Amino acid sequence: MFESGKIKGVIFDCYKTLIDIDTDEDAEQTYEMLSVWLRYNGVKIKPDVLRDEYKKRILEKMNLSGQEYPEVKVEEIFSDICYDYKLWTIDEEMVGISAARVFRASSIRRFRTYPESIKLLEICDHIPKRCIISNGQRVFSELELRYLKMYEKFDFVIFSSDYGYKKPDKRLFQTALDRFGLEPEQVLSIGDTVRNDIIPPRELGMQALEIEEAWKFCDIFV
Repeated sequence: MFESGKIKGVIFDCYKTLIDIDTDEDAEQTYEMLSVWLRYNGVKIKPDVLRDEYKKRILEKMNLSGQEYPEVKVEEIFSDICYDYKLWTIDEEMVGISAARVFRASSIRRFRTYPESIKLLEICDHIPKRCIISNGQRVFSELELRYLKMYEKFDFVIFSSDYGYKKPDKRLFQTALDRFGLEPEQVLSIGDTVRNDIIPPRELGMQALEIEEAWKFCDIFV
C-alpha cells in the first residue's frame, strides 16, 4: 500500500515516464544518414552492412557479458565498426561517440516531455532526494535530459550503459538506495513498466507506482 508520508526519496524512470519518445532504429533512412556521415569521418560502410554489423555486434557482446539482463555501450560498438571499416587513420573512440549520437538523432521520430510528468516533478519538489534510473545510453541520453532541462532536477542519474546490466536487474535500484542513504520503505519508484520499474523495487522493500497512477493521484504527494 502506498504511503506518501514516508517518502524521502523518489526514483523516476526516464523514457515513457518523463520523456515521450519514439525511435525507429530499423529504418533504412537511419543507416543511410549515418553511413553518409561516417564517409566524412574516414569510414566507408554501406547502410545495409552498417545495420547488420551493428545488430550482430550488440548481440555478440550481450551473449558474452554473463549478465542476466546485459547492456552494452553503443559508442563502443560503433568504435569497433569504425576501426574495421576505416579508410585512413582516425580516432575510433571519438568517431564512435559521435556516430552513436548521429545514429540516435537519425532514428528519433518524436521527442518531448510529458506535461503531466513536469507537473508531477514540481509537486515532488519537496522530496529531499530524487534520481533517475534509465535503461539508456549515457552517450546520448544525458544530452537529451540536459536539452530538456531535466538533468539538473535530479541528484544523480543512473544509466544502464555505465553498469553493463539493465533493469529489471535490482542492483540498479540498490545502487540508488545506497546513494540516497535511505531505508527502502522511504523510497518510491515511478515508471511505465511493471517488469522494470515496479517489481524490482518492491522486491527490495521500496514503494512503487506506475506513471499513469502517479499522474492521476499526484495530489497525494503534496
